[in-house]
Amino acid sequence: MRRPIKKKRTWSPDLQYGSETLTRFINAVMWSGKKDTARTVVYDALDKIKAEGADPLETFETALRNASPLMEVRSRRVGGANYQVPREVPQSRRLMLSFRWIIDAARKGKGKPMADKLAAEIMLAAKNEGDAIKKKDEMHRMADANKAFAHFAW
Repeated sequence: MRRPIKKKRTWSPDLQYGSETLTRFINAVMWSGKKDTARTVVYDALDKIKAEGADPLETFETALRNASPLMEVRSRRVGGANYQVPREVPQSRRLMLSFRWIIDAARKGKGKPMADKLAAEIMLAAKNEGDAIKKKDEMHRMADANKAFAHFAW
């Protein structure tokens, strides 16, 4: 029997910028259900980007595009051996990975408020620099190194 088709979730646009992607990012930043705190952190980070003289929403979307991986490796067991098979990353997973990597890179820095660290990481990702971009490049290198096993992808 076939698996039922999963319903696509709809997201309401955020209050300040009217972006559904920003709403999802705020939810990814949120810890322990404290959405108001997460919203404050993200909006403060975007205000800091605006103070630098850049368009905050455009910079944010550029950072997400730059940090999104195109290929990843998935483990596949064939004939008693495990192979790292390169696969294309679906759009929804691509977005969530870029969220996760940007947020983790911002959380790693100690000693500054989260809004400052998040703004800095978004600016770095928009310029194709920073920890989130390193993570994406590492994933692409891994997929490239295992190109020989691409024929196991089915």
